[in-house]
Amino acid sequence: MADLPPGVQRGFPLARLTTIRTGGPAELFARPGSLGELERLLAWAASEAIEVGVVGSGSNLLVADAGVRGLTVKLDDDLTKIEVDGTRILCGGGARLPAVASRAAQAGLAGIEFGVNIPGTVGGAVRMNANAYGGELARVLEWVDVVGAAGTERRSPRELGFGYRRSSLGAGEVVARGSFALSEASSESVKRTLGEMRARRRAAQPSGIKTFGSTFKNPDDPRAQGRTAGQLLEQAGCRGLRVGGASFSAKHANFIENHGDATTADVVSLMIEGSRRVQERFGIALEPEVQVLGPVELPRDWRRSA
Repeated sequence: MADLPPGVQRGFPLARLTTIRTGGPAELFARPGSLGELERLLAWAASEAIEVGVVGSGSNLLVADAGVRGLTVKLDDDLTKIEVDGTRILCGGGARLPAVASRAAQAGLAGIEFGVNIPGTVGGAVRMNANAYGGELARVLEWVDVVGAAGTERRSPRELGFGYRRSSLGAGEVVARGSFALSEASSESVKRTLGEMRARRRAAQPSGIKTFGSTFKNPDDPRAQGRTAGQLLEQAGCRGLRVGGASFSAKHANFIENHGDATTADVVSLMIEGSRRVQERFGIALEPEVQVLGPVELPRDWRRSA
């Protein structure tokens, strides 16, 4: 591994690419800007038996404090573009969903307004089957191009194994491009809807600080009686609870904030304490919604769902 492909660098600090700003460096890092470049990188990594990880917008990601072995990629250039084709939006896997929603509104296209409140990329949203405010990704997604060691394969939503906050995308598979089929609408009415959704998010969730999206999935346990993970955490006394440099937000208990010196270990310890309190009070086991890169020490029963 002495000779690295063009554009691959060593020891890249990954914390700067996550919204929570914790974690160590990537052993190897690259920003592929085209489908061909991504295909070549993943083929090279497979030939060298190097594991591949992906960073999107970093809004739901915990990076190990010790760093990440193998190759970490972040899509760039052509793989972040957003284009309008009739009533379709074609975009790279690295395009941010709020930008996709805004571009659709400008073009007078409806159906992906919910994306304005998902602070992630198209690829990350597909991997996590991210939905918000009643919108469903699978309802408007036409296809994605998935790149792996063997090349590129186009998959429909039916082939992505969507479940609640998950898909069947495997390790080392990267969503390079996607197409959303939308419907014509008044540009002004779609923009108005986006404004209302942004206002709801600002009122309910922390912003402008080091944090990441929802920490735990909303439970489907009947004992929750319809309460969200945030409501359960709040009622279990977790609002503002702090471990080291990390705390559950005083504004929304399902969001964790970094007060400047938090480590990933602090965040995980806080998550464990929050889930323990909810389990103790309500008998409900919360499942983490965050993704991890590197050797992050999670409880054994979480690893099936994280």
